[in-house]
Amino acid sequence: MEHIQKSQRASIRINKTIIYIVCILLTLLSILPFWIMFVNATRSTPEIQSGLSLLPSVHLGSNWEVLNSKSFDAFQGFLNSLIISGCATICTVYFSSLTAYGLVAYNWKLRQPFFTFIMCVMMVPSQASAIGFYQFMYKLHWTNSFLPLILPAIAAPAVVFFMRQYLLGTLSLEIVESSRIDGAGEFKTFNRIIMPIMMPAMATQAIFAFVGNWNNLFMPLILLTDKTKYTLPIMVSLLKGDIYKTEYGSIYLGLALTVLPLFVIYFLLSRYIIAGVALGGVKE
Repeated sequence: MEHIQKSQRASIRINKTIIYIVCILLTLLSILPFWIMFVNATRSTPEIQSGLSLLPSVHLGSNWEVLNSKSFDAFQGFLNSLIISGCATICTVYFSSLTAYGLVAYNWKLRQPFFTFIMCVMMVPSQASAIGFYQFMYKLHWTNSFLPLILPAIAAPAVVFFMRQYLLGTLSLEIVESSRIDGAGEFKTFNRIIMPIMMPAMATQAIFAFVGNWNNLFMPLILLTDKTKYTLPIMVSLLKGDIYKTEYGSIYLGLALTVLPLFVIYFLLSRYIIAGVALGGVKE
């Protein structure tokens, strides 16, 4: 019996060791592309063309001088991206949560068809409606404004679906009824009672929404024509078509500046992703 227990413990240790090794290897493989990007941001163009290196170089200052030219205003691009991403994230999270609350807390005749319609909209790619959307914004004279990049974020079908699934597993309708009996209005009930309950799911979707809007290149590139309103992804995409098209170190530095804020936000709020995804997976 003792021999069997020792054998089982040894087998468990071997399995754990294998799992740890596999996890470490997968982690290194995930980190490696980003590490190469940050390293190349410190290397010159000849060094990058000479081959791969995992050690930083000394050309970060010269690469920054290229980016600090008129074609790449890092501070202005960061500010523009932050305004668009921040406002769009707030619109996405708040109004999607409000819509999901209406689908769960209210029993109305067209509730299920309305939810089915939202799911159908989710299947339509944004590129399919890009021409019509641009023409509509052109007629409104919004083609060089942040508004067309922020206001459409109010309608986010995927976030509505996630929030609805979360509320189905966590919301007790008795709380809503008690709030109404106490005289609270519908918006007050949502803002004061429901939103704190939904905070883990809202934090999770806020991360995804912010990352998606920050990395968005397609619509800003179509709608924005004023260089002072360019976002960081647009500025990086235009580096190749600029007179600095051979300065690969500067291009890597621009990419690193674009990705760095996302790393900070993810590391600060990553615990909400795991908790929120687990809670959002509750089935009806």
